[in-house]
Amino acid sequence: MKAIQLTILKISLLSILILCVTSFTSGKKSDKNRIKPWSENQWYWQYKRKPIMLLGASNDDNIFQWSAKKLISHLDSMKSAGANYLRNTLNDGKYQGYEINPFHQLENGKYDLEQLNDDYFNKIEFLLKETEKRDIIVQIEIWDRFGYSRDAWITDPFNPKNNVNYSEEKSGLKASYPDHPGSNKQPFFFTTPLQRNNEVVLKYQKKRVEKLLSISLKYDHVLYCIDNETSGEEKWATYWAEFILSKAKEQNKNICVTEMWDNWDLKSEQHKRTFDHPERYAFCDVSQNNQQKGQVHWDNFQWVRNYIASHPRPLNTIKTYGADGGPHGNTQDGIERWWRHVIGGAASARFHRPPSGLGLSALSINCLKIAREIEKIAKFWELEPGNDLLSEREENEAFLASNPGEVYVLYFTKEGQVNLNLKEFHQKYTLKWYQIEQGIMSSESNINGGKIVQLKTPSEGNWIALLYKN
Repeated sequence: MKAIQLTILKISLLSILILCVTSFTSGKKSDKNRIKPWSENQWYWQYKRKPIMLLGASNDDNIFQWSAKKLISHLDSMKSAGANYLRNTLNDGKYQGYEINPFHQLENGKYDLEQLNDDYFNKIEFLLKETEKRDIIVQIEIWDRFGYSRDAWITDPFNPKNNVNYSEEKSGLKASYPDHPGSNKQPFFFTTPLQRNNEVVLKYQKKRVEKLLSISLKYDHVLYCIDNETSGEEKWATYWAEFILSKAKEQNKNICVTEMWDNWDLKSEQHKRTFDHPERYAFCDVSQNNQQKGQVHWDNFQWVRNYIASHPRPLNTIKTYGADGGPHGNTQDGIERWWRHVIGGAASARFHRPPSGLGLSALSINCLKIAREIEKIAKFWELEPGNDLLSEREENEAFLASNPGEVYVLYFTKEGQVNLNLKEFHQKYTLKWYQIEQGIMSSESNINGGKIVQLKTPSEGNWIALLYKN
């Protein structure tokens, strides 16, 4: 009898042990699959335990506000083109007229900030479900300064004239902020305890973010950016970064957070607010570098890589400006900026929406497809950017990333010719030329190493030369 009881006890203990181990490993499984810096090369991302290059192009910023049909069609087009990276701002302003807000609107037209709008948050969850199906990483921007000034502020629920929860006097918020948000005059962005400690407004700001996190933390493919190109105080960013990270920690989630500063010069003190704090910001978004042009654009990005080399982290560029007729450079600028970042060691690059960028267009799709073709042979996370192996190079003519002796990827901004040093490597290489505007491989040939090799573009336009060991 005792033997039977002992056997039953052993089986019970074994069952408990198996259950505990299963629970532990299943709890860890999600975190291992989560988007995070790659364990073998912290400059790049890993997702589902594998390194991944994030490349994107899409036609709007707050794409979650779209209809389900339109959204699915766009995501399918992105996926087909090789895009796996999406920007999604939680911008609630009625720019197109169809956008909805995160708070419940009463019959009298005013909002009750004590009640959330389920339709708004259901749209966010729908976006996350559909992008998860397609392995498209979503970078969420929680606050956008453009949604809280000028015309957008007139209809915003946080505007005291639009809600039943507080007055101008009680909230410290005015009914109108006509200045460009870069002036940073909107008290909405000064509510946190170490700023003006505006508990009246902060209560509802937290309510909005907490609801977002109750949805987004269930998904492994989400990155978090606090603001869109902010000129705000560092204390605002620090508060929200720590708030978001603490909420994730409560659920045993290890998420990645950053801030996007407005200054166009990456060497500015403003950007060091993220560069100098790897303990808080697991990655850096340096999109505003895309206001720069030519060699400066490359040099400033390389300066950042050097500056944070002791604590390497993914450098994301969620907005690549440049499109003919747009306000931030022409189409050539857009192509150059995107490729310089891809070649230069960025962990992500996305074409900004029209009219400021090329969006998901024929040209951006050709760039995406060529990058994915290159990736089949030359993994970007195995390359190091640097033009030291090039000679007879003009400023802004060509840019190089390489794994010396194995593979070389050169981007030419125009018709040109440079010399590549292969003296140390006495072997045969395959050379492929890709014409970017047409999105095609133009030619393929064999060349010998062990010498200085002259590389000349086949004709005018933007070109990629891919050279790899046979």
